Amino acid sequence: MIIGYARTSTIDQIAGLEAQLRELEAIQCQKIFQEQVSSVARRVQLEAALDFAREGDVLVATKLDRLARSVADLMTIINTLEQKAVGLRILNLGMDTQTPTGKLMLTVLGGVAQFEREMMLERQREGVAKAKAAGKYKGRTPVATEIKQEVVSLAESGMAKTKIARQLNIGEATVYRILAAAKTA
Repeated sequence: MIIGYARTSTIDQIAGLEAQLRELEAIQCQKIFQEQVSSVARRVQLEAALDFAREGDVLVATKLDRLARSVADLMTIINTLEQKAVGLRILNLGMDTQTPTGKLMLTVLGGVAQFEREMMLERQREGVAKAKAAGKYKGRTPVATEIKQEVVSLAESGMAKTKIARQLNIGEATVYRILAAAKTA
């Protein structure tokens, strides 16, 4: 069975998720797991896909960064799949772990991707530090008091945190921060 996995970091990246789903459907994935969650958060649908996969299956992702956050994470995923005799394909790289060359290339490219991400984060930190020194960086604008009160009110009425975030057009993490601050206040 060909199993697809699609992920975007935020719920705002609808076009990116739809593009991944189209690619996975085009290669005739029989089952597709999808989620919109940061790679650093718990990826429930990835866990479900890994659990669902059986011997002889192939897990497919459109891009390496949609699947793994680091080389260590990639190797953990590959090891999990190997123990179950499940292959892994990354479409945009043409990589397939069912061949020794594919496994080697995936590991090398995973290292390069991790290096690239770390360099990007370093440049971002440098840019923020420079902007702060020049007095141009003010940080994120604070959430309005009315929205904070609305979050607390909706949570007290029993509404789920994800629904609160969608209704108020704010991130889930913001909802959790507001509620945590309200508890300590």
